Amino acid sequence: MAKAKVVWTKIDEAPALATYSLLPIVESFTKDSGVDIELRDISLAGRVIAEFSDRLPEDKKQADELAYLGELVLKPEANIIKLPNISASIPQLVATIKELQSQGYDIPDFPEEPKTAEEVELRNRFAKLLGSAVNPVLRQGNSDRRLSKAVKEYAKKFPHKMRPVSPDSKSYVAHMDKNDFYQNEQSFISDKDQTVKLVFEGKDGKTEVLKEVEVKKGEVFSAASLNRKTLREFYECVINDAKEKDILFSLHVKATMMKISDPVLFGDAIRVYFKELFDEYGKELEEIGFDPNNGLVDLENKLSKLPDGVQQDIKNKIQEILQKNARMYMVDSDAGITNLHAPNDVIIDASIPAVIKNGLQGWGPDGNTADTVITVPDRTYARMYKEIVSDIVKNGQYDPAKVGTVQNVGLMAKKAEEYGSHDKTFFPPEDGYIKTIDEDGNTLMCHEVEEGDIWRAYSAKDEAVVDWAKLAVRRAKESGYPIVFWLDSNRAHDANLIKKVVDVLRNEDLNGVEYHIMAPEKAMRYTLRRFRAGEGTISVTGNVLRDYLTDLFPIIEVGTSARTLSIVPLLAGGGVFETGAGGSAPKHVEQFLKEGHLRWDSLGEFMALVESLKLAVKQGASEKTTIIADALDRAVGKYLNNDKTPKRKVGELDNRGSHYYLATYWAEELASCGDSELEAKFAPVAQKLKENEEKILEEIRAAEGKPTDIGGYYHPDDEKASAAMRPSKTFNEIIDNI
Repeated sequence: MAKAKVVWTKIDEAPALATYSLLPIVESFTKDSGVDIELRDISLAGRVIAEFSDRLPEDKKQADELAYLGELVLKPEANIIKLPNISASIPQLVATIKELQSQGYDIPDFPEEPKTAEEVELRNRFAKLLGSAVNPVLRQGNSDRRLSKAVKEYAKKFPHKMRPVSPDSKSYVAHMDKNDFYQNEQSFISDKDQTVKLVFEGKDGKTEVLKEVEVKKGEVFSAASLNRKTLREFYECVINDAKEKDILFSLHVKATMMKISDPVLFGDAIRVYFKELFDEYGKELEEIGFDPNNGLVDLENKLSKLPDGVQQDIKNKIQEILQKNARMYMVDSDAGITNLHAPNDVIIDASIPAVIKNGLQGWGPDGNTADTVITVPDRTYARMYKEIVSDIVKNGQYDPAKVGTVQNVGLMAKKAEEYGSHDKTFFPPEDGYIKTIDEDGNTLMCHEVEEGDIWRAYSAKDEAVVDWAKLAVRRAKESGYPIVFWLDSNRAHDANLIKKVVDVLRNEDLNGVEYHIMAPEKAMRYTLRRFRAGEGTISVTGNVLRDYLTDLFPIIEVGTSARTLSIVPLLAGGGVFETGAGGSAPKHVEQFLKEGHLRWDSLGEFMALVESLKLAVKQGASEKTTIIADALDRAVGKYLNNDKTPKRKVGELDNRGSHYYLATYWAEELASCGDSELEAKFAPVAQKLKENEEKILEEIRAAEGKPTDIGGYYHPDDEKASAAMRPSKTFNEIIDNI
């Protein structure tokens, strides 16, 4: 029987550091099971190196391993453990490039304002690395996300803190009420395989083909536009209202995943909030190439190009505006870093749950918490956030020890919906129309647009939609929970999805399945009633809501979405096992570099490995792999029941110590698993680990409390990082000699 292969992804930040400690344990415990563990580098730095390997000497070249995985997910043997990676903003990409250059890599500078054909080509190469470049490649299946029973029980036994909410809270969600994507959306279901043209037509009748797109029969193809003039008027109104109510102004968008459209939403907030700065110093800001879409950090980085006196005048003006306008929601009040500092600092799916956990408050510039206006420009998804915020104000904070659970089945395959819109997003050069025209010259959709508006097209493939609806039915039968399709019949795209979902359900065995189709705000209301009553519900959503809800509810239920079991059954028959969100990863790395303590919890990796090993058995691994997987599953239960998760402070248990306990419990379970060969192998391992507990933990603690050098933030030195993450000689010897 051929060996099965599990691909473990090398990615970024805290989970990448944790891999240096965890992967040797995994390899040692599984090496005789018929499973090969293979590490593939799809980190941001790794992808930059791969993209420009044509400029590098042989010893620095790197293969395009994302492309390799992109081919693998289309095969039934795919079995990938995908850790959370950076969805890079331009500032993050620039920082990565500078770090690689400092390490001797001949990577060109990022051309922020390309002027020559060569710079345009270079910019296009870099553009492939921005935003969520990884997820659309790997996610060739729909999403099944839920909390395991052990994780849920742990949360009830050790509930995390949820700050109470004042019934007098002034916090609220603000969104546009006109001229947004929701209002302007149009959609059609293609009746054949065809190539459609996206065409811009000026008021003078001149046309330009923006892109040709292949559309499959049965595909739901949609497009929407957002008016920038209305957007800026909306921002001005919200900022003034926050000032009048004396609450914080906060902006929540997805400028990483939605790497083309949402940075513009972000930049326009800066243009409005700091309007006086642009009015007074517009010439100077243009001269240095400041791009508000990249955040205030872009201004900080370019300010030195101006004379000292002008630099100080601009800094003074910024402070004057911050004092005059509504108080700003802060990312780091001590360092003066505002919500508008960098587009990747406040990401909606993690940032709004953080406000909810904090009693519907954010951190203000004075270092204290305060009520805030939660600004989400487009109302397509903002209304469901408005519903949960209203529920909390009315009914009080959620109690993790009492609430039910909300699982998710997400329409994700084939670059579904807005997350697949990057290459079909345009900004009209003048007032006019953007039309979608079929092969016979018929206009299928037509949007009237103004210069600079945001127009984007997106779709959901028929195969993906059918699989999504069937997966929802399977989950309903397995769980006994009702399924709720979060689809709005008043939204053009959703209305077409509803037609297809109804067709699928008509042909499914629905015996014992309770299902509903509701607009997001109504679905949220229904779900929250069950949630407060301690009941379970399965949200069945499109791609964006999948992302938002699989952070929102797990963060309320268990304190973090990193503990979510995330399975992607691939359409081709394999599987991708995702290990939770990495939104807190930068802060974890910052602490590790400063004081040698890593509080990243690898629980998501543990759970993903259990499911991956079970799939490996179907793909050729020996039956012993099932025993090893089941033992790991029980070990995870011990890990949680004994509360061996990483803690926040130096001297307490950290990620490396938690790996020691996971290995100990895993070995103990294998030492009594009923398989004589495995018992004989792991009984002495369990004994040695237990006998050396204090020695091992002391060796780990000895590495804490001081700065740690790993050779780079985005591209660590493997030798240095491994030494930092495996500081216990005693533990290493036991693991390496299994």
